[in-house]
Amino acid sequence: MTQDPGYLWIYFIYGLAFFSMGLAILLEISHGSETHLRTALRPLAAFGLLHGLHEWLEMFGAMGHLPMQVEIGAAWDGIRLGLLAFSFLSLTAFGAALLSQRPWWRRASLLLPLTQAAIWGVGVLILRSRFTPGPMLMGAGEAWTRYLLGVPSALIASVGLLIQQRAFRQAGMVKFGQDSLWAAVGFAWYGAVGQVFVRASALVPSNVINEDAFLRAVGIPIQFVRAGAAVVASVFVMRFLRAFEVEVQRQIQELRAARLEEAERREALRGELLGRVVSAQEAERKRVARELHDDTGQALTAIGLGLRAVSRAIQQNPAKAVDNLGQLESLVDRSLDDLQRLIADLRPSHLDDLGLPAALRWYGNELESRTDLEVEFHLEGEPKRIEPSMNTALFRVAQEALNNVIKHAEATKVVLDLRYLPDAVSLQVIDNGRGFDQGGLAAKGRTSWGLLGMEERASLLGGELFMESSVGSGTCIRVTIPYGSSAQEGRDGNEAAVGG
Repeated sequence: MTQDPGYLWIYFIYGLAFFSMGLAILLEISHGSETHLRTALRPLAAFGLLHGLHEWLEMFGAMGHLPMQVEIGAAWDGIRLGLLAFSFLSLTAFGAALLSQRPWWRRASLLLPLTQAAIWGVGVLILRSRFTPGPMLMGAGEAWTRYLLGVPSALIASVGLLIQQRAFRQAGMVKFGQDSLWAAVGFAWYGAVGQVFVRASALVPSNVINEDAFLRAVGIPIQFVRAGAAVVASVFVMRFLRAFEVEVQRQIQELRAARLEEAERREALRGELLGRVVSAQEAERKRVARELHDDTGQALTAIGLGLRAVSRAIQQNPAKAVDNLGQLESLVDRSLDDLQRLIADLRPSHLDDLGLPAALRWYGNELESRTDLEVEFHLEGEPKRIEPSMNTALFRVAQEALNNVIKHAEATKVVLDLRYLPDAVSLQVIDNGRGFDQGGLAAKGRTSWGLLGMEERASLLGGELFMESSVGSGTCIRVTIPYGSSAQEGRDGNEAAVGG
């Protein structure tokens, strides 16, 4: 082997091109999300690293710098031949993976390099039986490797890159498709020319078509052609690797756009929810005013008129005055009951005086007394002292969920399950009603303002709300709020509003 400095530089550049390609693929391969291309590039990385090492071993061998080169020269020849063969098998695996567009084809594509390896191994055994170990056997083995493995692997890789070029173009990545095309051209030259003209040996046709014949005919060494093809193929492979970065950037942009769209949607929903909250507040004020006018106001008017009648009759007819006072006392009791019920509807005193469990029990009993719904309350864990905003939010969620059960679920029983967990409070409202199709509701784009209001209350305190429902199986609403959360103070003024 020649020690001409020009040849040594060719080997160095040749090996550097493929080795750099292999390293670049290893660094970039994890960034892509396109599984097919990412899977195919792994064997190409192996080819680049192995083939680069092979060429550098050629270079160091020509320089005489391999350790114990004289004593174990045959072993170094075997290592070089093994690296050459396995690198070409990896290149075949790369091309076959690109050609396999369907999953079962990709699994079957592994048979191609395995078949090549089996035939190559049988051929090496035959060559060992015919040639004496040494330069003659090594020359024949290298020619056999390049003919059987080198030429087909490079051409298969070239065709695979052409397929990948079409995939890039279909994805609108025309520039990367051009890079893939030039990489295919580089591998085609590398296989069709670089691997045909091999070192002269006794193996036909390398005894005629070989490096020396190419040098005489063209005037440049075949190693120069291989190095040039390697540089072209490697440069353009590394160029289209940037498609992974572009893909990542595109995914980031799509994610940002989706988040922005979701934020805008939620802001729009919040605006509508705020409008409904204001409307609900006004409706609630009208209801309170109407009940105060119709019930409490009329009762107070009747009491005032009754007191006047008593004052006139107390001297003339004391017995009638006593009877009127009894009626007025009953009227005062009824008015007080109505007023207490109205106050409890606005904000139950149990919530502030006795805590959340007592307020939920009271509200369940109230519903049982006014409706045909059976309300069952379960408490798990030791009640803890939590912030008033959390108590209010959980009570309002239960109130809204129970109102929805009464209006829509056609249920006969509902369970309130309150749990004091180690790091959060959890409330579940489970009914045995008719349920509904969550997927169908989302597909129709319908907005449940009551559910949105409950979700908003939970999110303001750093909590989460989940809902599970299916047709005929009832509905379960679960809200979990961690301890130590704080609500916005301005929200407490809106507690009287109940979203519809």
